Amino acid sequence: MDNQYFTPEGLEKLKNEYQERISVIRPEIAKRLKEAKEEGDISENAGFDAAKEAQAVNEGRIEEIKETIENAKVFKGSSGKSTVDVGSEVKIESKNGIQTFVIVGAVESDPLKGFISNESPLGSAFLGHKKGDKLKVKTPKGEVEYKILEVK
Repeated sequence: MDNQYFTPEGLEKLKNEYQERISVIRPEIAKRLKEAKEEGDISENAGFDAAKEAQAVNEGRIEEIKETIENAKVFKGSSGKSTVDVGSEVKIESKNGIQTFVIVGAVESDPLKGFISNESPLGSAFLGHKKGDKLKVKTPKGEVEYKILEVK
């Protein structure tokens, strides 16, 4: 698996999910399995089947999170750098007005909240640029010109 980029907050959130899945969800599922087995015949026990499915999903997610954490690279923001990088907050102006984005790794991206992936067309176009730069980006709605107003 390639390195995945995170803000410190994003990685902490993932670590919290990992801990919850191990210390809370896993024991809850084990309890459900035990109760279903105690009911007798498990060959036609819907509760047992549902618990086994939940267990498989949970264990798969635990492994996925573990691998992601092991390969995570943390960015603490641009730390005074004037060029856009993962972790940078970028204030831009386009025909759509002024917007602010934070460039994050793909796992953390949430465009509706202003967190755009460094792998997205827009995020990757901003990388390496500085305040005052103008760039054109091909978007689903056509080519849009952006001016970088600020990099934090």
